Amino acid sequence: MFLAVTAIGILTIVALAFDGAGQLRSLQRADNLAAEAARAGGQSIDRATAIEGGPKRINQPQARRAVAAYLAAAGATSHTVRFPVVDGETVVRVRVTVTYQRSLLGLVGFDDTVTVSGEATARALTGAP
Repeated sequence: MFLAVTAIGILTIVALAFDGAGQLRSLQRADNLAAEAARAGGQSIDRATAIEGGPKRINQPQARRAVAAYLAAAGATSHTVRFPVVDGETVVRVRVTVTYQRSLLGLVGFDDTVTVSGEATARALTGAP
């Protein structure tokens, strides 16, 4: 009896370590995808206005398409794109949601999947850093 209870405890600890690490990798992937997608969107400057000497601002429809194209190529399906104004400048904020399929925790009563999300912001660089 003691051996059976101990084996279940050890299995649970191993499952927590294995699936916990997998969940952390998924969280890191979501953060990385959000950062790169925001960077892709931040490169979408309204060229017509910029060429005429006007303000350098993000072309929002083009930025949305750039973010969606990058995330589709990376295999991410769930994301949101917003354009908040920070310090008088419109920035691109991308939130990506990734689902992690648990391998072992389902055996001890936990859900089979967990959803994690990452968020990143990018702005258009228009001058020297």
